[in-house]
Amino acid sequence: MLKHRGFPGRLTGTDFQFTIRRANPKGATPLTRRERFRDRKPADRRADAAFVEALWLHFGDQPFERGNLDAGRLSWLFGREVIAAEDPFDPTSYEALLVIDPVVLQQSFPDVFDRAGQA
Repeated sequence: MLKHRGFPGRLTGTDFQFTIRRANPKGATPLTRRERFRDRKPADRRADAAFVEALWLHFGDQPFERGNLDAGRLSWLFGREVIAAEDPFDPTSYEALLVIDPVVLQQSFPDVFDRAGQA
């Protein structure tokens, strides 16, 4: 499992995790698309924004390996801002390639896109 050096481990001052420490011997938790409803807590929205901003600053619009990125946090973005970069895509692989869709990112998180700039 690739560990993304320099990537934040969590949202500062919270327990919202962005990375995992070690690979699960039974295999990676599958990535699934989770619906983000309008009534989500503000803290959850901040965690999504901080995570997608970290992804954008770290990888830009280039494909990246899933590695030690948290499956739960990725699943809130998967299928929208973060999409599969390979076909066939294995949602249970630590080596799976993902990519950020900048158009969807700008629509969903315009303040993050503006603040982080166009990498």
